[in-house]
Amino acid sequence: MRKVSAYEATAQASLLSTNKMIRNTYMLLAMTMAFSAVMAVVSMIVNPPMIVHLATVIGSFIMLFVLNKKQNSAAALPLVFAFTGMLGFGLGPILNMYLGMSNGGEIVGTALGMTALTFLGLSAYVLTSRKDFSFMGGFLAAGMIVALIAMVALFALPFFGVDVGAARIAFSALIVLLMAGFILYDTSNIVNGVYDNYIMATVSLYLNIYNLFINLLMLIGVLNED
Repeated sequence: MRKVSAYEATAQASLLSTNKMIRNTYMLLAMTMAFSAVMAVVSMIVNPPMIVHLATVIGSFIMLFVLNKKQNSAAALPLVFAFTGMLGFGLGPILNMYLGMSNGGEIVGTALGMTALTFLGLSAYVLTSRKDFSFMGGFLAAGMIVALIAMVALFALPFFGVDVGAARIAFSALIVLLMAGFILYDTSNIVNGVYDNYIMATVSLYLNIYNLFINLLMLIGVLNED
């Protein structure tokens, strides 16, 4: 029997570790997505005001800070469910708003389908090809800076009487493109062993999906003249 070299043993151990990371990340992602969906349904039944969505978005930034600090502790798992459940609950008012439209069910269903197909397609490509998309990090970071500046402008300009309707559409399109890029980037980092914590890897992919869905919902709503 051929003796396994130290290099081969290290490579095998690294591959096993990476495969475990992938398995844990996607299992947790599936569970958090299901929990988030349940919380969205609960929110739709409760029917809270739209300000609840804004509150959950603000709360998510605080939760992200806490998760980053606690990612290697026993508290990380319940915190990630609290984080995704909170964002799921915040979707309720938006979904109710769209479902209240004449073709709201079609809009929501199309956005869900496009989000699922985009995520599954891009993730499957990276998982099968093992291609390294880490080179996109700089472009995505620059894109997020532009998006943050645009978000502040979209919030402030209406107070000065500026119509930002077309700019909001462009902003949503930018976010959709950025989230597609982040799916490639984050999945690549998981596959190639750059990420070593499946909790934070799950949070990254969840946020990609969440933001992709929200902005596809707006774009499809506009295309349907709603």
